[in-house]
Amino acid sequence: MQRKASAVWSGGLKEGKGSISTESGVLKQTQYSFSTRFENGKGTNPEELLAAAHAGCFTMALSAELGHVGITPEKLETTATITLEKDTSGFLITKSHLDLVAHIPGADKAKFEAAVKAAEHGCPVSKLFKAEISVSSRLEA
Repeated sequence: MQRKASAVWSGGLKEGKGSISTESGVLKQTQYSFSTRFENGKGTNPEELLAAAHAGCFTMALSAELGHVGITPEKLETTATITLEKDTSGFLITKSHLDLVAHIPGADKAKFEAAVKAAEHGCPVSKLFKAEISVSSRLEA
């Protein structure tokens, strides 16, 4: 299975503007820029998209893990917070913190905690944050 998204950027870093689109069409030429990334301007940014991906992935993984032990959640609500920091080499993502609120009447606490731990480490997006990154490029004139 493969999923695709694309980005277009015009101009320099601070004054330039870009757009992000997804194959599904959920995002279609959605604006992003220096101000949306570093100054809370209107539009999206890569870290916000990573946070959405991590929250969604983790929550689905948790639902699966709970299902393995016979627990069906009424509702799982997860907020992911991605931390972008600058060091001497530039900017890097240093953390993704997940805040979970689980509505599961009568759930066994030990089974729940084990499922949370398994989802934290088993979610594919969690694994991506630890993955080796490679790049294939093509330059067109």
